[in-house]
Amino acid sequence: MIAPARTVRGRLQVPGDKSISHRYAILSALAEGCSTIANYAPGGDCQSTLACLAALGVSIERPDGPGGRVTVTGRGLGGLNPPTTPLDCGNSGTTMRLMAGVLAAHPFTTTLFGDASLSRRPMRRVMAPLAEMGARFEAAPGDRPPIVIHGARLRPIHYTPDVPSAQVKSAVLLAGLQTEGTTSVTEPAPTRDHTERALEAFGIPATVDGRRVSVQGGRRLQAHDLTVPGDISSAAFPAVAAAALPGSDVTIDAVGLNPSRAAILDLLRRFGAVVEAQVTSIRHGEPVGHIRVRHGALEPVEVLPAEVPEVIDELPVLAALATFGGGISVSGAGELRVKESDRISALIGGLRAMGADADERPDGFVIRPSRPLTGGAVDAHHDHRLAMAFAIAALGATGPTTIGGAEVVAVSYPSFFDDIDRLRS
Repeated sequence: MIAPARTVRGRLQVPGDKSISHRYAILSALAEGCSTIANYAPGGDCQSTLACLAALGVSIERPDGPGGRVTVTGRGLGGLNPPTTPLDCGNSGTTMRLMAGVLAAHPFTTTLFGDASLSRRPMRRVMAPLAEMGARFEAAPGDRPPIVIHGARLRPIHYTPDVPSAQVKSAVLLAGLQTEGTTSVTEPAPTRDHTERALEAFGIPATVDGRRVSVQGGRRLQAHDLTVPGDISSAAFPAVAAAALPGSDVTIDAVGLNPSRAAILDLLRRFGAVVEAQVTSIRHGEPVGHIRVRHGALEPVEVLPAEVPEVIDELPVLAALATFGGGISVSGAGELRVKESDRISALIGGLRAMGADADERPDGFVIRPSRPLTGGAVDAHHDHRLAMAFAIAALGATGPTTIGGAEVVAVSYPSFFDDIDRLRS
């Protein structure tokens, strides 16, 4: 249950970046030697990636428990063992898609499955290019999990996806590392570039030419000691709380400020928030620094299709911000319908149950300025970002809000509710 708040103030650090943690773990497993990953993301998604790698024969030590430091002893390219049981990806689409790229090049059969939410998510976009490279797939109706991967000796391809997706791009590049030749992906629109930066950290140059990214296969990855920056997608939730509530002032330290992820900061400024961001160091190619967000008078915002790929994960919490005033209109975000939930339908249904003046669109939504939310009862629909977005919206309601299934925040941000409570003033 979330009670209304007058303001939020203070400093905090958010968990390690999910996207980067997945990639560091997988590349460490493909490297030769021992890699140490500090500040590894503590959420369930990234633990699923470690569990899958361990089931493939990778030695993984976690002396600090979930989150914190992880030591991975790599097996080199092509060195993973056949698993004895199907691999459980939990709720993590990233685990399933990236591991598909790795396993497509191994000459054995692997089954990847997930929870009920992941089992509703189509995997055709990642299976299609990997099949073009030479792997063979079986899947449930609608190209949904579980998926069975019959690995093979892959051939390099030059691939242009129909829809921009960092996960599809990354899966193809990971497969390309295990070919003899050059594999490239030409994106229809820019997506986050963590894979390209991580490859450089492991000694594999990724060639970027406009929207085309290429890797040369057959090169050895070098083990590395790495530190994961704070997750800017997690930071978006306390940042939006600060933007929403008058008198608020929140600083988030040691957070990743990768330009391909920082569009959320520009959108907060367009809403009227006062946002300062400063890069203080570069870690393994990733800029890291702090963000300070203060409340400002809220203005209406329109998010156009070309902007959506860079803020796809933050759209639910931006919708929550719009309920405090200003409003928002989003189009070109049909991808939200095949996330952990149908995020458009579940998001708008939940906000309307709390008193918002909001409507769905086929590929987006609109939230109009109205009186404050009343609060109420909502369901997270097994979706961590919806649970957190509803919690932020609830801070501005006139009464309490009960979020069913709120424990799902452990997928990405286990300390979320504690952090928000500490910021109340």
